[in-house]
Amino acid sequence: MMRHAWNQQHWHRLEIRTAQAVAAACSEELALAAVVRRARGVLQAFSSSFFVVTRFLPPGKRAQVELIYAAVRYPDEVVDTFPLAPARKLALLDAWAEGYECALRADGLRASVAAGVPCFAAAFAHVVRANSIPAQHYRAFLGAMRLDIEPRAYGTLDDLIESYIYGSAIVVGYFLAHVYGPNTAGDFERTLRASRDLAIALQLTNFVRDVPEDRNRGRLYLPLDMLQDEADEAHVVRRLAAVAEEHYAASEQNLDAFAPDSRVAIQACISVYRQLNARVASGAAGPQRRESVPMAQKLAVLPPSKYWRLPLAYLGGL
Repeated sequence: MMRHAWNQQHWHRLEIRTAQAVAAACSEELALAAVVRRARGVLQAFSSSFFVVTRFLPPGKRAQVELIYAAVRYPDEVVDTFPLAPARKLALLDAWAEGYECALRADGLRASVAAGVPCFAAAFAHVVRANSIPAQHYRAFLGAMRLDIEPRAYGTLDDLIESYIYGSAIVVGYFLAHVYGPNTAGDFERTLRASRDLAIALQLTNFVRDVPEDRNRGRLYLPLDMLQDEADEAHVVRRLAAVAEEHYAASEQNLDAFAPDSRVAIQACISVYRQLNARVASGAAGPQRRESVPMAQKLAVLPPSKYWRLPLAYLGGL
């Protein structure tokens, strides 16, 4: 089953409406809030699991995470779902990258949007500046998206991690580490290490869940050496799911390195996606069905005292 996706026209209409809201805002704060509201809609539409776990972040951090999600979701949709020739997809990514660089140089969000920078790229540049995120991390992410337009096979797990997962997921984990923040200044290296482990785990879980879907797109994320060693693809899926579990465990061991107000959301993320990883490894949904975690199981890993946030979030209040 294919996941939900918006077509190119939907994204274009969203950009127009968001740019109009930014232009009408009388302050940078109001302009940013307008973009955050629409970024929240992107997250809610595309990832119910991540939407749920991010409800347990404090408002300021949650808003920045929503902006990060929108800034990575649009380029990913360009390469995954837009029915365009490779050259046209590359042109869209190049234009988006140029907008990001322009926003880094601009004097604020409204100035960026007025100069023609896409709203989510402009707002993400604000997050980068506000949190001292190295600008090259997003460049690495866009580089990984370009790899998906003309995909190649990966010989080993190390090749897959260093050549692709680094840009597609690890740097996104680094974005989030800067926003979540460390418990103390001395813990920041551990937050980066935990974020790297979690990013690898999440990406591997996505790979083993989406093997049929990726194959339809002409992509193969299962390492070639594993495919040569194993009798069938299902064994490779289970091996990669086991590697993912090791990285979930390693990330959880460093959970205390993060700021206390971020830990509930990070723990929930680990727990929910660990369940998904286990379901994929067990083949519960069958080889041709895209696995997911039922909402009741997602709620089971969340603090019951915080459940009131969820209905309010779905009504647009959080």
